[in-house]
Amino acid sequence: MSGQDRGLDTDERIYRTIFDGIMQQRLTPGTKLPEIALCELFSVSRSVVRRVLQRLAHDHVVDLRPNRGATIATPSAQETREIFEARRAIEAAIVRLATRNATADDFLALRRQLEDEHEAMHRFEQPAWARLASAFHLRIAKLARNPILEAYLKEIASRCSLIVALYEPWGNASCEHAEHEEIVACMEAGDAEGAARLMEAHLQALENNISLRPSDPQKTLKQRLGL
Repeated sequence: MSGQDRGLDTDERIYRTIFDGIMQQRLTPGTKLPEIALCELFSVSRSVVRRVLQRLAHDHVVDLRPNRGATIATPSAQETREIFEARRAIEAAIVRLATRNATADDFLALRRQLEDEHEAMHRFEQPAWARLASAFHLRIAKLARNPILEAYLKEIASRCSLIVALYEPWGNASCEHAEHEEIVACMEAGDAEGAARLMEAHLQALENNISLRPSDPQKTLKQRLGL
């Protein structure tokens, strides 16, 4: 493996660690990402860290401000409404395609995903619960067999996770497990329009759970990154 390839692998590892921290709600909006601290945590140069932060900023999950450094983005109330509006439209299209394209094996995998969700829910493990809830939506996006829609959802789901981390009261389910089961049942029955309606209602309920009052749990950057 060349030095350039190793550099790309390092970039991806740092990116995924920060991105997964957002998706699992360990990195909450407003969290500072000091370059020096990231260099020490990942044993890399500042040029590597800056490259990754630029990529995260391009994906709208990190804010970069001159002389103030990088922080996890903090969506406004208006952005919250716009993001959920866009997500409902995107996921309705995705679930229609996934219903048509999914195989029997795909549905078995979805059912296993739901079993993992159910287990995490009854263990009251909030981080695992949040991770599996997000993964459910991304798995359906993969079944749509449309990489462009999948990429759009990946970006918007990370921004929704920021919103949930910022505004949703602690202890609430970021997604309702029973609603996921209803969506999968509708998909298995071949009812693409019914599945789309359920998905839109599911995401509307998620938005309705949002309380526009930020939370501020006290954790170190290392803890938030899961290192």
